[in-house]
Amino acid sequence: MLHTFPALTRRSALLGLTAAFSLGRASLALASAATDQRFVVVILRGALDGLAAVTPYGDPDLASWRANIVLPEPGAPNGLLDLGGFYGLHPALAGLHGLYRSNELLPVHAVAGPYRSRSHFEAQDYMEYGSDHRMTSGWLNRVAGVLPAIGTKSDLALAVGTSLPLLLRGPASVGSWLPQNLGRPEPDLYARINALAGSDPILGRAISDGLRERGFSTATLASADHATDKASDRNGFAALATAAGRLLAAPEGPRIAALEIGGWDTHTAQPNRLDGPLRQLDAGLIGLKAGLGDAWAKTVVLAMTEFGRTVRSNGTRGTDHGTGTVAFVLGGAVAGGRVRADWPGLAQSRLFENRDLQPTADLRSVAKGILARHLRLDATALDHVFPASQIAAPMSDLLRA
Repeated sequence: MLHTFPALTRRSALLGLTAAFSLGRASLALASAATDQRFVVVILRGALDGLAAVTPYGDPDLASWRANIVLPEPGAPNGLLDLGGFYGLHPALAGLHGLYRSNELLPVHAVAGPYRSRSHFEAQDYMEYGSDHRMTSGWLNRVAGVLPAIGTKSDLALAVGTSLPLLLRGPASVGSWLPQNLGRPEPDLYARINALAGSDPILGRAISDGLRERGFSTATLASADHATDKASDRNGFAALATAAGRLLAAPEGPRIAALEIGGWDTHTAQPNRLDGPLRQLDAGLIGLKAGLGDAWAKTVVLAMTEFGRTVRSNGTRGTDHGTGTVAFVLGGAVAGGRVRADWPGLAQSRLFENRDLQPTADLRSVAKGILARHLRLDATALDHVFPASQIAAPMSDLLRA
């Protein structure tokens, strides 16, 4: 079902009447472009711990910082999946390890955006703007804007439901796509919305009354049990990623997609809490490949997060907001089978502000390297997509010759 993008009213947002909400913490947006290449950006909202996802087990200082959360080395029970003798992939990413062995996965480590904010909201905005300050559009929307339009129409961005990531907001025409079989949001979502608004003397009463009129009982609205292993959270990202692959594979389908998945803010019990989101990410990216079919050979995926986490684990076996992290570049067009990094080391003297992984690569350089080779954007176009970013030169050797 395709229609023009409606105004998002406060009432519809608060009641959660969107397909994006019904799929848990995952959402999807797509855009058309006159190219046969496919480009997908996956936003990992919440700050993925790059040192846990791609662990530098060969660094002699790692164990002193993370003795209570670091996983066993490759070859040990429940150990890391080896990435060449120094790095190991988290065992929940078995599908990605298969892509690595087929030279289709390239982790880029010790990477960060140009900003140095540890606020999720601010850092996510800057990551999607592609800048260290606020702009009027997201950088992927600007990519769509510099590519040739199809026919006489401007590029059309499609969002599942009524939400669109900042990454794709801008002058491109926007529409929404509603799969016919998504169904209604879970009652638990309404309970959470009701609880969040409950302290507002005007809005709280209005939402509660409105939900009761829709047939929700007081017991349902009072429920505070919203476990993170619900089926919608487990399967939402994989379902959307597979659907995105099929849409991108169509001869006249879109060529650019933006997906997002949350659950990465692991302040406590990180080993337990991180396993689920990593498995969802792994299943989704493998589903994306399956949906793309033969078009996978012409696809590049960039998975990025707003910042990393502290090198030192905290007293609750978690990690706090940090700086350097890992980005994943994958796809049939990627020159993978290795880890790309100018590794800074984990000695105390090498840490950023005495606490974080020191970034040695700019996230914009990674994106520029993909855009220059894969979508053939020249220097002028890259300057438009990432203004005032001359310090971040396009990263080379990310893609196959």
